[in-house]
Amino acid sequence: MPRFFLESIRNPDCIRITGEDAVHIGRSLRMRIGEELTVCAGGTDYHCHITSITPEEVRLCAYRSELCAAEPTVNVTLYQAVPKADKLSQIIQKSVELGAVRIVPVLTRRCVARPDKKDFDKKLPRLQKIAESAAKQSGRGLIPQVAPLYTWKEALDEMTRADQALLFYEEGGMKFGEVPLEGCRDISIFIGSEGGLDPEEAQAAKEAGILPVWLGNRILRCETAPLTAISVLMHLTGNL
Repeated sequence: MPRFFLESIRNPDCIRITGEDAVHIGRSLRMRIGEELTVCAGGTDYHCHITSITPEEVRLCAYRSELCAAEPTVNVTLYQAVPKADKLSQIIQKSVELGAVRIVPVLTRRCVARPDKKDFDKKLPRLQKIAESAAKQSGRGLIPQVAPLYTWKEALDEMTRADQALLFYEEGGMKFGEVPLEGCRDISIFIGSEGGLDPEEAQAAKEAGILPVWLGNRILRCETAPLTAISVLMHLTGNL
């Protein structure tokens, strides 16, 4: 069943879809009055019948709603040091498929790619579109957010507000299976870029209360590490 996203739904008896999605429903999918589709808002799936359709607007009536089964019980935010080339696109796509609710690009000392905020802001619409497509493909109940470019200090300050914050660090740390996760709802994880993390930055993270975690003896690429970390985290929290 086709899936579409809205930020919120006030009246399930009269749901409106406009813009590109309305055009897609009518012209590309050639849907008609009475046919069914799913509208997702805030982690809830609304199963709907189409009640009217024009090129500008599709109106629907929800006959059933339920929490999206694809949404995990934990909110995982990935803080990813900016990688080279187009690796960030792949990281966003796969992280969304695995269940991350937010991806925050971070500029650290050892990042080889060093975009400024203005240049990065121009890329955000495309990156957010990648997240949206991945959410639709994987049956998510919401579209994860891709944040603007953060400094290391901004990332550090925000990570510490989570119930549990983890730093995946090649120099070692706690075994993943020993990380206390019981009762944690919001979990932040940080992954470095190709050059790893500067020792001073790693020390600042530890002093802020962020737990260093070890992924084993093998050195993983910066595009492999976040997917491994999210996968293991989903398994440990019963979401995989």
